[in-house]
Amino acid sequence: MPKGVTEQSDAVQSLWNGSWIAALATGVVVWGLILWSVAFHRKRKNSKEQLPPQVRYNLPIEILYTVIPIIMVGVFFYFTARDQNYITSVSGKPDVKVKVEAFQWSWRFTTEYNGKSVQVVGLPVNDYTKGPQLVLPVEKNIEFDLTAPDVIHSFWVPAFHFKRDVIPGVKDNKFEVKTLGQTGVFAGRCAELCGVDHSKMLFSVKLVPQAEFDQYIASQAGAQ
Repeated sequence: MPKGVTEQSDAVQSLWNGSWIAALATGVVVWGLILWSVAFHRKRKNSKEQLPPQVRYNLPIEILYTVIPIIMVGVFFYFTARDQNYITSVSGKPDVKVKVEAFQWSWRFTTEYNGKSVQVVGLPVNDYTKGPQLVLPVEKNIEFDLTAPDVIHSFWVPAFHFKRDVIPGVKDNKFEVKTLGQTGVFAGRCAELCGVDHSKMLFSVKLVPQAEFDQYIASQAGAQ
C-alpha cells in the first residue's frame, strides 16, 4: 500500500514522542542521581574529614552505567531504523513520476504520466504563488526523484509533512508519498541555506481531481 501523508506524519510523530519520553525519563534519572549525591555525600556538619571516603572503583555501578546507555542507544536505533525504512521505502509502481531538479535559486519539475512528459522551470520569487507550480492529482502515489547540479538544497512541502535533502552527485535519491485527499495550492520551499537568493527559492504544488490532471497533462505535453 502507498504511504499517505497522514501515515508518514503519524510515523514521524510516534518516533518524536518516543524520543521525548525517553529523554525526559533519562533526565529524571540523571537529576535524581545528582540530587542524591548532593544530599548524601555532602560534608557533614562538625565532621573532621576533609573529603568523603574515597574508593578506587565500584564494579556494579560501572557495569550499570555502561550497559544501560548501550541498551538505550540500541532501542533508539531500532525504532529510528524501523520508521526510516517505512517512510523512505519506494514501491517502484507510482501513479505519477516527478523529477525534481533544484538549482540556485529555483526548481525544474519534470512530470511523467502515461508516457507523456511536462516540464516546468522557475525563477527566484518573493511569493510562492508566482514561482514554478507542480500540478499533481489528489490521492495518488507520487514518486519524486531529486537531483541538484550545484549545492545542497532541500525539497520541502510543509503540507506533505515530508522533506528531503537534494545533494549533488547523489543518484537514486527517491521517495514516494500519497498526495492529500483535498484540492488546493500548497506552498513549497528550499529548507537548506543554499546561497544569496535561498529565500526566493519558492514553488507551489497544486492538487487537482484526476480528470483535471489528465487534461493538464494532455494540453501541456502537446504544447511543449
